[in-house]
Amino acid sequence: MKIIVPMAGRGSRLRPHTLTVPKPLIPIAGKPIVQRLVEDIAKVAGEKIEEVAFIIGDFGPEIEKSLLDIAEKLGAKGSIYHQLEPLGTAHSLKCAEASMEGNVVIAYADTLFRADFILDKNADGVIWVKSVEDPSAFGVVKLDNYGFITDFVEKPTEFVSDLAIIGIYYFNSAEKLMEEINYIMDNDIKNGGEYQLTTALENLRAKGAKFTLGKVNDWMDCGNKNATVETNSKILDYEKEEMSQYPASAVIENSLIIQPCFIGENVKISNSKIGPGVSLGNNTEVINSNIENSLIQENTKINHGNLSNSMIGNSAQYFGVAREISLGDYSVLDFLSK
Repeated sequence: MKIIVPMAGRGSRLRPHTLTVPKPLIPIAGKPIVQRLVEDIAKVAGEKIEEVAFIIGDFGPEIEKSLLDIAEKLGAKGSIYHQLEPLGTAHSLKCAEASMEGNVVIAYADTLFRADFILDKNADGVIWVKSVEDPSAFGVVKLDNYGFITDFVEKPTEFVSDLAIIGIYYFNSAEKLMEEINYIMDNDIKNGGEYQLTTALENLRAKGAKFTLGKVNDWMDCGNKNATVETNSKILDYEKEEMSQYPASAVIENSLIIQPCFIGENVKISNSKIGPGVSLGNNTEVINSNIENSLIQENTKINHGNLSNSMIGNSAQYFGVAREISLGDYSVLDFLSK
């Protein structure tokens, strides 16, 4: 089985944190979003992953190496494809056509999920969905009485279903999917000005393909700062037993750690209260601070911080008092200097 990961977008709603790092590579509880995504899919798939193909923008060789390392950790071949124009979800898969063969899971690297089912490989396809309050912002599916999908509707203006497609799909024949993608692109069939995957899915369904649902227990968004901080807290809670052990290189002095928290390598904490729901990346230092429900990346220094629902990037410095902040990589915010 292969995993195909379209992730060409930079993540404009998560700026300033995505100005230097693509959103799927931002660490959540110490591990990049895209790495968590492919590992979760591998668990659901229940079989060896042969290849992980990443569809990216012009992210540079360092980012590409990081992605290939993620595939290698799964024991899979890593492949890199480029989508240099934002022409839609179907177009992104066209960019990876050379890897679109056999059984594939396609996962757009925007969200994380929790599910406790095994993938049904007898179906033509499985579409992961979650019930949402406002389906007008999503592609949605309609079902028949047997639980099979009868319609795919992209961002409905009138209510047709509350089952939103979360961006993860299984296909037992990537070749059949590519036939439909090539058809809609060759005939310039667009929805909202782009080539949509839901158009190809609807064509496959009309030709007799049977799609079933993969329901998730939790669907966690990483679209903006607040959602990413909340997702960090949820992942910490899901993995609290694993997070309870700190690395030997961490130095914690005269401080209280309230679980669940992630403490990275060479982290230094003194005279502070940390947690719950806090991630501190490698080589970060926290002094005289109170931090809860926040995501702090690597090589950052915080002094006299009183932070909640906050996100601070890599190699940043924060000195002062605040309740909520979003500070990007290499930034300095100093309320203590005169």
